[in-house]
Amino acid sequence: MIKIVGILVVFGCVLGGFVLSGGKIMALVHPFEVMIIGGAALGAFLQANPASAFMHVFKKSLSMFGSRFTHTFYLEVLKLIYEILNKSRREGMMAIEADVEEPASSPIFTKYPAILKDQRMTAYICDYLRIMSSGNMAPHELEGLFDMELASLKEDLEHPAHAVAKVADGMPAMGIVAAVLGIVITMSILATADNAQIGEKVGTALVGTFLGILASYGFFAPLSNALEHDAKEELNVYEAIKAALVASASGMPPTLAVEFGRKVLYPAHRPSFSELEQAMRGS
Repeated sequence: MIKIVGILVVFGCVLGGFVLSGGKIMALVHPFEVMIIGGAALGAFLQANPASAFMHVFKKSLSMFGSRFTHTFYLEVLKLIYEILNKSRREGMMAIEADVEEPASSPIFTKYPAILKDQRMTAYICDYLRIMSSGNMAPHELEGLFDMELASLKEDLEHPAHAVAKVADGMPAMGIVAAVLGIVITMSILATADNAQIGEKVGTALVGTFLGILASYGFFAPLSNALEHDAKEELNVYEAIKAALVASASGMPPTLAVEFGRKVLYPAHRPSFSELEQAMRGS
């Protein structure tokens, strides 16, 4: 919701200030300028990124209008880890084999649909539980494997933010391209046009520069920052899962292992010790 408010503030202040100072909104409406700037930016994006990146970035951008990394989601992740570790401690690691192999039909995983819906996070949890159930890996070796995967995961999660940041960096230049083309058109009619027509053409060219700069610093740069923040929050959840599972592999009881995971979470939405304790009792 706050991001929608931010967009409205940008539009409201820029356009409102323009109108209040005597400008006319229609003077800013030039579809061909938008086509030049937007098309050039899109073409550059397609050249710079893998074929699958466009839809991935598009979907991630839409998800910025609502965050799943909330207090409730963090608590559910910790409760899931606690339940699966508690079952393995009471009944043995082989008891969770069915949960790990078929999480979609697991009575534990199905209690947490928000996590089950995230296929990557579900696979991440199940893969390391499989490794732990083998009993052939020391805790420090398990932690090293976690670190290597988290390094590659970080690169993947941050790619949308980096891709959009590159677009934001290029938008002012695309606006200049549109402006230069507008000046070229103006130069071509100097011999036959009057002052009013020339002024209109120069104004159209300047709108291209305006749109490129506004799109860059008003929308794409903030979107890049939002995507980067979202990637950090998601990676933080994976780090919390790592901390809990490594602690369990080191011999910690489930309640203490989950506390290790809780302490890794960012403070903004981190459940308190008492909240987690009550949630585990409820489980």
